[in-house]
Amino acid sequence: MESLEHLETQAIDAAIKSDWDTAIRLNNAIIKLDKHNSQAILRLAFAYLQTGEYELSKKFYHKALRQHPKLAVARQNLERIEVLEKGKSKPQTVKQAFDPDLFIETIGKTKSALLCNLGQKQVLASLYIGEEVVLKIKKRKVEIRTKEADAYIGALPDDLSKRLILFIKAKSTYSAYVKEATLDRVVIFIREEKKGKTVHHHLSFPTNIQKNMDQLVNGDTAQPIKTDENEDEGGDEMDDMSDWEKLVAEATEEKEELLDIQTGELDDEEEE
Repeated sequence: MESLEHLETQAIDAAIKSDWDTAIRLNNAIIKLDKHNSQAILRLAFAYLQTGEYELSKKFYHKALRQHPKLAVARQNLERIEVLEKGKSKPQTVKQAFDPDLFIETIGKTKSALLCNLGQKQVLASLYIGEEVVLKIKKRKVEIRTKEADAYIGALPDDLSKRLILFIKAKSTYSAYVKEATLDRVVIFIREEKKGKTVHHHLSFPTNIQKNMDQLVNGDTAQPIKTDENEDEGGDEMDDMSDWEKLVAEATEEKEELLDIQTGELDDEEEE
């Protein structure tokens, strides 16, 4: 007979690989040996949720709640199941093994962001950890949308939206993934993939985003690092700097508009 410790390791590995049938079999085996094993009960409930077997999933989440009445994850997933059942849909099943290195932090190049203005619960209920999502500029906001259906998930906070709009317009590119997802809280992980030439020496995600943004819009636009290519083609560098200056000017105008709103100052023409 396999030891509980060995079964636990196998069950966790199966979940990481999104092998839900194996995860169900292993966690059931653990519960037969230890019927009060709360972690195995939760893993089993989640595995049944991933395969769309809602009744079995609810059974084990309720079992977990009888052991631990204040267990937030069980209550959140029971609410998630309720939403999915009303919509008569199944959660998206991960098609590939989850990469445990996906959320490794790199100073200045990655950022975990809590979304605001969340979308419909039906969309949120279908999200899974590690799912790739899309950043989409919408006026002065950066929206987060599903990659397959282009469904709205939520928006980045104002300061982060403003910064990324500036960097994306400067031809920087980013990838983003779901790091945490419940019906009332979604966190995404953003990674810099390529930085635009005109923002080459600026961090995508400084420690203090607002302070750093103020420096940018107040004229801290240091020259791009020169290379042999742009030394030979000086015109391209000047064009890039012109574009960058326009972007900074736009950000400055937005800042001034915000100040006008905050102070209640209006132009004579607007007062009329």
